[in-house]
Amino acid sequence: MSPGFPSTSARRGPARRAGESAYGLLLLARAALMGVVAAVLVMAGVWVSLDGTRQAVAERGAVRGTMTVAECDGWTCTGPFAPEGGGEGARAEVAVEAPVSYEAGERLPVALWPGREGSDGPDGPDGTGVVRTGTAGVLYAWLPLAGALVLASPVVGGGLGMRRTAWGAGLLGVALMGAAFVLL
Repeated sequence: MSPGFPSTSARRGPARRAGESAYGLLLLARAALMGVVAAVLVMAGVWVSLDGTRQAVAERGAVRGTMTVAECDGWTCTGPFAPEGGGEGARAEVAVEAPVSYEAGERLPVALWPGREGSDGPDGPDGTGVVRTGTAGVLYAWLPLAGALVLASPVVGGGLGMRRTAWGAGLLGVALMGAAFVLL
């Protein structure tokens, strides 16, 4: 206290102190809940993306080759599959998820995964499904993470008050989505 000034500190009552403590606990609980929601969103995006990425880059269990697009309808394209090196494993028709429509005759680098669900129920039209490989396949596999980043950004910005981090996460998700669709 400065000399010459009367004391201005008033004693707070127990009800006011309890109210301030409860408000502080509510703020802490809100921040913790928003942190958990944001973390769950991002972890779910990573979890879903990992399986697709594993299929797009794995060497074991898959036959790599090219698929020549014969026809596209909706979200799938079908066509014959030719393995690399012309070995065994050629298929008359396989199906690949295609968020963009390809031209007939276009060749796509793919990996054949026996037992993977294709366009006509389990295991595709003739028992096989394929996934895109290369950079386009990996970026397509990471689309769930991109969506999770975009969904988590308002939670991080509004709920946690971390606006720069939220903008960074949201813009990273949008950039990842854009790159995937440009390369597909």
